[in-house]
Amino acid sequence: MASHCPYCALQCAMTLTPNSDASEPVTVTGREFPTNRGGLCRKGSSAAKVLGLGDRITQPMIRTAHGLEPTTWDHALTAITEAIRGTQREHGRDAVGIFGAGGLTNEKAYALGKFARAVLRTSRIDYNGRFCMSSAAAAGNRAFGLDRGLPFPLTDLDRAHAVLLIGSNVADTMPPFVQHLASAREHGGLFVIDPRESATADLTRSEERECGIHLAPTPGTDQELLLGLIHVVIAEGLYDAAYVASRTNGFARLKRTAQRYWPEHVQSLTGVPAAKIRAVARGLATAKDRGAFVLTGRGVEQHTNGSDTTSLAINLALLLGLPGREPGGYGTVTGQGNGQGGREHGQKCDQLPGYRSINDPQARAHVASVWGIDEQDIPGPGIDATQLLLSCGTDHGVRTLMIHGSNPVVSAPNATRVTRALADLDFLVVSDFVLSETAQLAHVILPVAQWAEEEGTMTNLEGRVIRRRRALPLPGAARDELAVLAELSTRLGSTMFFGTAEQMFEELTRASAGGRADYSGLSYDLLDQERACYWPYPAGSAGTPRLFRDSFPTADGRATLADVSPRAIAERIFDGAELTLITGRLLGHYQSGAQTRRVPELLASDPDGRVEINPETAHLYGVVEGQLLTLHNERGTVQARARLSRQIRRDTLFMPFHFAGSNSVNRLVSSATDPLSKMPEFKATRVWVSQEEQCVA
Repeated sequence: MASHCPYCALQCAMTLTPNSDASEPVTVTGREFPTNRGGLCRKGSSAAKVLGLGDRITQPMIRTAHGLEPTTWDHALTAITEAIRGTQREHGRDAVGIFGAGGLTNEKAYALGKFARAVLRTSRIDYNGRFCMSSAAAAGNRAFGLDRGLPFPLTDLDRAHAVLLIGSNVADTMPPFVQHLASAREHGGLFVIDPRESATADLTRSEERECGIHLAPTPGTDQELLLGLIHVVIAEGLYDAAYVASRTNGFARLKRTAQRYWPEHVQSLTGVPAAKIRAVARGLATAKDRGAFVLTGRGVEQHTNGSDTTSLAINLALLLGLPGREPGGYGTVTGQGNGQGGREHGQKCDQLPGYRSINDPQARAHVASVWGIDEQDIPGPGIDATQLLLSCGTDHGVRTLMIHGSNPVVSAPNATRVTRALADLDFLVVSDFVLSETAQLAHVILPVAQWAEEEGTMTNLEGRVIRRRRALPLPGAARDELAVLAELSTRLGSTMFFGTAEQMFEELTRASAGGRADYSGLSYDLLDQERACYWPYPAGSAGTPRLFRDSFPTADGRATLADVSPRAIAERIFDGAELTLITGRLLGHYQSGAQTRRVPELLASDPDGRVEINPETAHLYGVVEGQLLTLHNERGTVQARARLSRQIRRDTLFMPFHFAGSNSVNRLVSSATDPLSKMPEFKATRVWVSQEEQCVA
């Protein structure tokens, strides 16, 4: 059976062969596909083991006086229906909320949005992609009028002479991506911006020669560094003057801002040598006619100024005339498996299917006509994920919450406060296949399908729509979430249609028609031919592998050079007693770790979340390798063992976010968010370090 990996947005192709081993019910082998070319990382190679987990939930569970106990579907759905009705009767429609995920299929994402707005008629829906792609989306929409992770096929990178990779450690997070950097490395043009000397930063050199340049700025100074690069490009006349004049707006404002950020000044702000700033700017400019790319990742996006930082990266790409050039361009490296499709079809609090604004009267009328309801019955915009979670259990917030495919007890910012908020809910429903840390708080747990047990579609980091195919039957009493939403809708007295995955996809294509993410020309029959189908794919077209060739989807066809100046992150470091904590991923784990921590070989490679600390910093604190440390701030405390590494700055600590309990680093992260994207500050948290054991329960 031809399918794709359940993890990251590369959506590496794989072949699934059923076998009789209950602990690993299919055999996974890599399959030829442009993103992975037959290769799989260790997560993908071991993906079958998650299907046969010993603690797999295969029967509904309900909370009783004795804890969570097995129950029937009828009992579980009756309890949910009564809770929803009771909550809305007592507190209003918006007291019921839905929290989705960027790992759900397009069909599920669409169905959740429809269920929230047309059945529950609540505005309270958002998803965990708010913590992942929101800053890139906000910046892309501001500059281009459209947000697609990579507006070109990933294989275009194979012709690159230069790639600037800002805040993304693809060598660990999506290893098959690395092969697409070979050409840039060969030409000495791989430029990596990261406070850590990550596995990706290591690719800027080899034993034989230099393959590029690694820039390691002080955390929170990415804006100043990007303005330094822009300053060099403008001051030395390296920009594409004809492109800037004919295809952009805002150059004069950007030039005035950039004048204040000459390389030596930027060096004093960021710690990056002025010579390196000039070398990277010149390297990109030299390569712009032969293939140059600017790519961003979570490292620069997951800040309270992440939208503006991403806009500066886009400004740099526009000055060089890269968007719309072949090969060349700007893109963002999408993280979650359906991080792209998950934000296009209705899970976001301010969007309707097709990437339509929920405030747009025409968009509302179009979607209402597809759903067969009055446009006035569609609620207005809701609140972002951080606010949604923190409102739980409060007088004017969400009282009943349904969570699908997410584990916010581990993944959300200010996780201790979020956990308390979830515990204060009148009713919590979690749809999952394992007893995650969030599921352990639920009043009802619904056992649902895993990736190899369902039909559907995903949209990878290139905007390419692909098929997910069922290779295995559902175990025990587990059900597909689409069927669950259909029955809940009926029990709530709605006649709204919820059908099979293919039926929901057909409706999705109609709902998206004419939108920015137009899927109206797609069908399962077309996708089953393994065609390369990139959105927008209007009916009668052949799709759009490359965007922006002739113009941008803006009112005047031009891109906007955003006029942004450096704005401080949520927490600046004030004195030498504090350190900056940045969070990120490990090679062997994914997201909150609810799946990968259950795979023995993945857990063995990284059994816990170690604190990466520079040896010189460790010496100042009297810390040795493996010593148990306590990190704390005003929001909480975590404990983890020290891992000494010269790959990190002396003023910085690194800790992965895949782990729970006392190892849960997001307990320390602030709830402060970017004013435009509502992205939390994950990448620069002020912490203190001590060796005294503290209560971390």
